[in-house]
Amino acid sequence: MRIWFRALPLCHQLTADRRSSAHTVRCFTMAALKKVCVVGSGNWGSAIAKIIGANAAQNPKFDNVIKMWVYEELVNGRKLTDIINTDHENVKYLPGHKLPSNVVAVPDLVEASSDADILVFVIPHQFIGKVCDTIKGKIKSDALGISLIKGVDEGPDGLKLISDVIQEKLGIDMSVLMGANIANEVADEKFCETTIGCKNKTHGALLKELMQTNNFRVTVVEESDVVEICGALKNIVAVGAGFCDGLGFGDNTKAAVIRLGLMEMIAFARIFCTAGTVSSATFLESCGVADVITTCYGGRNRRVAEAFVKTGKSIEELEKQMLNGQKLQGPATAAEIHVILKHKNLVDKFPLFTAVYQICYEGHPVKEFISCLQNHPEHM
Repeated sequence: MRIWFRALPLCHQLTADRRSSAHTVRCFTMAALKKVCVVGSGNWGSAIAKIIGANAAQNPKFDNVIKMWVYEELVNGRKLTDIINTDHENVKYLPGHKLPSNVVAVPDLVEASSDADILVFVIPHQFIGKVCDTIKGKIKSDALGISLIKGVDEGPDGLKLISDVIQEKLGIDMSVLMGANIANEVADEKFCETTIGCKNKTHGALLKELMQTNNFRVTVVEESDVVEICGALKNIVAVGAGFCDGLGFGDNTKAAVIRLGLMEMIAFARIFCTAGTVSSATFLESCGVADVITTCYGGRNRRVAEAFVKTGKSIEELEKQMLNGQKLQGPATAAEIHVILKHKNLVDKFPLFTAVYQICYEGHPVKEFISCLQNHPEHM
């Protein structure tokens, strides 16, 4: 006992030193935790929040609480945010799938995003300007952003990618995630792949760590602009596939739509991507041919386009009837792309994109789409 008492002051000093060191490490660790906000809570936003929530709960690099901005609405007399935070399910946009309890629905956009180190944007591309204006100057200046938004913006100077819109408005570093990812299948944890486009390898590795699971496998590539263009343009191709289904054509025709659509996607990227060089390899990633195939067989753009042919109803009417508040991206993107192509005198170079636009917005007969395929420049 005497030996123990003689050693006690030294032990106390060592213990104090260790406690101080541990406290320093702990404080550093706490300071380094990355806080994440999912900006959007629709079908895809909720599915990705499910992944992020589960990963953050197990990974010490990320804060356990994942905030998800939810546009407040009533569902059966209850606030949607209350339903998500109480029942842990987005009963309107992703019914039947439990969200991790650490995913917290927040109805105020500024409150949800102000302390985030990583902002995950998952909203219809038509609303991105308003969202950015709302949080401009109210988020961390060194935050990282990743866009899962599929669409483009046609500004006064031509094509503008949604990630560029966000970057210019908020001044933050941006990456993108696009792939063959139907939200319900992702939420069901059915195996799939996706692509992150990120020019910064460190950021890309961090985002992959946040997103990847055993059944949601992520590849990171540097050509973020090509990845994003693929995500936008494939929805136009899917509308064309839906037209073919509505007209009663078979898988051979749909395969032609996929091939010709992919050719136009590649041609478009080579003209409009600012990097100068476009690698064919990127189109072999999940964001490219895989996403085109998936969307042309299983996506909402294909379903609505098929109904457009069979019912004779307008795209706007079918969107309201079939999508439960979600937005259709294909026709809107076709309209924006058409303005860009017209400005550059390139309409004739992209007959499939042009035919989708003309059928959706100018009243051209849907049977003209088959003529477009038959007379495509690829066959000349």
